[in-house]
Amino acid sequence: MKKHIQAFILLFFATGLIAAAQSDNISPQRKQAIDSLALEKVKDLSKYISIIGSKDTQFSEANRVMDRAEELFAPGSEMGVSSLSSQDVAYYPVRRYFERLMALNYDNVTISWYDIHYISDLERQPDGRYVGVVTIYQRFEGTSVETGLNYKDTTKKDITIYVEKKQTQVAGRTIEFWDVMLGDIRVTETSA
Repeated sequence: MKKHIQAFILLFFATGLIAAAQSDNISPQRKQAIDSLALEKVKDLSKYISIIGSKDTQFSEANRVMDRAEELFAPGSEMGVSSLSSQDVAYYPVRRYFERLMALNYDNVTISWYDIHYISDLERQPDGRYVGVVTIYQRFEGTSVETGLNYKDTTKKDITIYVEKKQTQVAGRTIEFWDVMLGDIRVTETSA
């Protein structure tokens, strides 16, 4: 009898754990909404980088946009920087990357992103988060009137995407939702 009770309790808890794990699975409809949100955040980052890098942007506006752009990222994320003159890729914390971008020594900077798409499907991690990768191509052009310096490159970058369930309080009720955060941005190739 004691063995039956232990087996029943074990079965009860195992069923509860399986049900809890299944409740965290992402339905195809939810996944499509998450994919759309992830791509929207990547496009927002593209706009923010364009504004921060533009020499027409006022310092106070660039700082405000940097704050907004930082909110897109998971803590500790880094962004890669490369150039045609070196094989090395340098990685900077997100805020430092934006500050360096704003301080570039060009009279005119144009940055555009294109061909944005998922290269890996979302995969569930042991901690319950889902991780995927979005790839983009970045076209950078910097010109300096005084020195005649004209630099252009195209960089392929992989952006890690984190999806996790979060909670918020609305009118005294706890609401669960899936949130998307950007992670490290890795340079995979740089060309002219």
